[in-house]
Parts: sequence; structure tokens; C-alpha cells
Amino acid sequence: MKQYIAALAGVLCLVSCQSNQNKASNEILFSDQIKMEKVNFNSEGAKLVGNLFYPKNYDSNQTYPAIVVSGSWTTVKEQMAGLYAERLANEGYITLAFDFRNFGESEGEPRFYESPALKKVDVKNAVSFLESLSQVNKDKIGAFGVCAGAMYTLMAASEDSRIKSVVTAASWLHDAEAVKLFYGGEEGVNAKIEAAQAAKKEFAEQGSVQYIPSISTEDPNAAMYGPYDYYLNPDRGAIPQWSADRFAVMSWEDWLTTDPMPTAAELSVPTLMIHSDGAVLPQYTKNYFEKIDTKDKRLHWMETDLESPYHQFNYYDQDAEVNESVAEASKWFSEKM
Repeated sequence: MKQYIAALAGVLCLVSCQSNQNKASNEILFSDQIKMEKVNFNSEGAKLVGNLFYPKNYDSNQTYPAIVVSGSWTTVKEQMAGLYAERLANEGYITLAFDFRNFGESEGEPRFYESPALKKVDVKNAVSFLESLSQVNKDKIGAFGVCAGAMYTLMAASEDSRIKSVVTAASWLHDAEAVKLFYGGEEGVNAKIEAAQAAKKEFAEQGSVQYIPSISTEDPNAAMYGPYDYYLNPDRGAIPQWSADRFAVMSWEDWLTTDPMPTAAELSVPTLMIHSDGAVLPQYTKNYFEKIDTKDKRLHWMETDLESPYHQFNYYDQDAEVNESVAEASKWFSEKM
């Protein structure tokens, strides 16, 4: 994988939460005019924990359109998912950023086990949770995903008609050929899959979990190997809630053998895809877009001087990319839900 050295260090804009909050009470917290509530819901027996954001001037006597927001692989709700959820709430939506099973405050074993198939199910159950809320207009629930969150979102929306509209930003979409570009060619991919299979066997027989770092500039075995500023910078994504040193080795098989590309033919809801030539695998986003089974779709291509995949990380927290993505997403959701 190409190494990314960020040109600019951005400040990750998240809603600040009181450290002494009572999770059991679902206490509503405030940041400016945006209210945030700690919530939980069930996904196949695991309790998932999320942050529910309410729009400014929220009126409990009204119902609002709602959006499930998903971030990149390995991440937690306080990273890019929370940022986009807060910004979209500011546009008038009830939004939900949550920790997928096995990550953050959510339940699930083994910990730090990355499975796109399971995350797809979690997105669907997040929709079920939003449907259960009296303040949500059940006919106007959309989904937004950034990076790998776009993959989970598109997979879920292709199967779940309750998701009325989809927006993705800097979508990570791969197939068996694409993963070879990032993970050491065919030999490297096969080695990781074999290691994952051995780790799954060890977990099944002994209950122990093999881990590697999520990010490292020194360990080539890390899930992300290189000076990726977003994940290394505490002013960006290297926040205390996220683990930089835990990636379950058994995840490799699930991650590397997932192919979301065929789901485009099953996706029939209005879909906006935001990307650039400088983001990751731009041709794959174009290929997916062309195969989406609806004419009600749009590809918003942003300009950048950065080469692929250098621009990818800007979508996580940089104002220029985030603000444009939110503006496009808000307009799309308001027209298509």
C-alpha cells in the first residue's frame, strides 16, 4: 500500500461529552444547539452502543428524517462516524453513529474482529432501532457511509428496503483483484487468509485471540502499515476510544474475501456517491455506480491535486471535504427521502 503523509493536520470535530455521564440513564448531552443521547440497541444478541444526535431546535412533538452513519474499518463512533452524524444533525436530521459489534463500547466477541458481513447486519439493526423511535419518520430513514462504512452501507441497503436513500463518501469498495494491490499481491493475500483461518481455529479450540496492531510505522504485519497521520495523530483519529494496537488476525479472511461489487445490481434506492481521483480505488467507485439498479443516482466527483489514495484521509475530518460532502448529502437526502 502506498504510504500517506498528510499535508495538513486537522482537528477532529466531535461533540464533547461529559466524562461522568451515566450511560444507563441515557442522559441527553448538549453541544451548542445539537443534543446527543447515549443509546443502545440489540444486534443478534449483542448490545450495541450509539450516540443519537438531534437537530437544533428539536421539537419532541414532531417527527424527523433519520440517518444511520457508518465510519471506516476498525473505527469507533467518536471518529468519522460521529463527526458526520453531528454535522448532518445540524442540517435537520436525527442521526445515529454507533459502535459496531466487537468494537468500542458495544458488546461482541472476539474483540476487534472486523467482519463486513456482520457489520452489514448491524447497519440493518440500527435501522430497526431508528424505526422504534417515536420521533423518527419511519418512511424517511437513510444511510451514510464513509470509506469502508460505505461498503457496509451499500451491502445493507441492497438487501433492506427500509433504507430509502444512500450517500457514500470516499467509498472503499474492493474485489479479489483490488485487495492484491494493498496487501502484498496474491501471495500476501493468501498468507493473510491462511493466518486468519489458523487464528479462527485457535479461537474455537482454545478461546484465545491473536492480535496485530491496527496501525504501525514499524511493524509490517500491522493492519495498516505506514505513516497514516489520521490514525497516528491524537488531534485527528488517534483518540483514546480507538485501539491502535488491536486487530484480530482472524479478520483477514472476512475482509479479504468480501466482494461488495455484485450488490450494486441489487441496489435500487436513490444513491449519491461522493469521491475523487485522489481517494482510494476511484475506478471501483465508478464501476459500482454504473451497475446500481436505478436511474435515480448521482456521482459527485471532487477536485483534488492529491494522488490516490492520498485524498482519502481528508474525507475523515478535513473541513473542505467534510463540509462539501455534508452539503451534498443533506441536499440529496432532503430530495430523495
